[in-house]
Amino acid sequence: MKRIYISMFVLSGLLFTGCSDDFLDVESTESIPADPALVNSDAGASSFVTAIYNQFLGWDMSSFGWNAVTSIISDDADKGSDPGDAGGDKDIMDALTYNASTPSFQSTWNANYAGINRCNQALAIFPKLDQVTPSLKVRLEGEAKFMRAFMYFTLVKGYGGVPIVDHLPIPGNDSDRIMQLTRKTPAEVYAFIEKDLTDAIANLPEKSAYTGKDVVRASKGAAYALLAKVNLYQKNWQKVIDNCDKVTGYSLVSDYSLQYKKEGEFGPESIFEIDGIGGTSSPGFGIGNYTVSQAPRGAGGWGWGFNTPTEGLANAYEAGDVRRAATIIFRGSVLYDGKEVPSTVANPRYNYKAYSSSFYNQEFTDTNLRYLRYAEVVLMKAEALNELGQTSAAIPLVNQIRHRAGLGDTPFTSQTDIRKAIYKERRLEFAFEHDRWFDIVRTGQAEAAMAADGKTFIVGKHELWPLPTTFMREAGTLSQQNPGY
Repeated sequence: MKRIYISMFVLSGLLFTGCSDDFLDVESTESIPADPALVNSDAGASSFVTAIYNQFLGWDMSSFGWNAVTSIISDDADKGSDPGDAGGDKDIMDALTYNASTPSFQSTWNANYAGINRCNQALAIFPKLDQVTPSLKVRLEGEAKFMRAFMYFTLVKGYGGVPIVDHLPIPGNDSDRIMQLTRKTPAEVYAFIEKDLTDAIANLPEKSAYTGKDVVRASKGAAYALLAKVNLYQKNWQKVIDNCDKVTGYSLVSDYSLQYKKEGEFGPESIFEIDGIGGTSSPGFGIGNYTVSQAPRGAGGWGWGFNTPTEGLANAYEAGDVRRAATIIFRGSVLYDGKEVPSTVANPRYNYKAYSSSFYNQEFTDTNLRYLRYAEVVLMKAEALNELGQTSAAIPLVNQIRHRAGLGDTPFTSQTDIRKAIYKERRLEFAFEHDRWFDIVRTGQAEAAMAADGKTFIVGKHELWPLPTTFMREAGTLSQQNPGY
């Protein structure tokens, strides 16, 4: 989705500055045009929601820091690059020695709240627009609520309870200041997410209703899939099954690797992905430095070399698993487009899913982020069925994923073994799709998984990221830091 710039209101807020009045605050005259007639059209209303999608193209939202807090932190990835290049904080992220001042946690927090602000701006302006096609306005409201739910899901998975900012704050209003600085409980955040997704489901069309450039937009299926995932994290197993069953019109693609190539974008398995168009100069229409920051480094390389697959991940694949070659670039190999990776590059492995054939060394890439795929719906349902004791019904779903990977049926039959098999399939199926850290935390695997990777996961601390120091300084007694920080 192409980046747009709207001069009539501020889209870049939510960065913390020196005083609490600046946190999450924007002047109302800057947030909403003084004259709504300026955007009182289908195009004007759509531009607000396009601006939300464009937030996902940001460096802070989806690139360097995001890779740190979701991949480098986990047992699937190492810092990579050269030993002397820390990438700001990627070395301490890799070693789990981070603290509340670590920049990647700050940038992830800021970026998601900036996106939430864009959602709130859109939802605030829509009731003032009476020249917009009613059905379009309904859909746009659904898209805004879906993406607000998506961002809050990221926040609650990472930080635990966070402030719920459900409207544009009024500068100088003390209740709004308190709203912005007071953590809600995880249960309250999850309830807010579920309400947004329920509203989105009512407003959004099925994926099949989108054509042309609109295939990038959130659909009813995306909202059901995200709601199922929200249920998964709360262990509401029957709700997981019920919502997975409502994700219809999707299927597994036969070629796993095709999904990560340009020609495989928005295919039958894609439920929600962020679109990168690519560009050679600013402003670009892709995720800033997402590809080049993870590309091979050193002699004969063309990138920075960060976020490299671990040996443990490479060895976790069974013989014949096609996902291994589609996920990992190996030193000395030849890529699908004929590009050679010399044996002289710095690291033995790189993230193949971040590779772009056309913009492999450009700042703005055409690589997409695949956030929800039908394969996850299959595995979420399998996990829920197994947890409810319906293991025999879960096994065929696990085998669907294995067969597509070129593997035979799972040899396991017990509930305990199938649970482990599902966890492993999730690791291999979604490697470098920003789920691994959250998965090992939510399933209780983190301590053992990180120990196997030579790192110390402190139980009672590392389950949650630290809230940024800047937020805690402004919040004062209104919010408490997570344990251990």
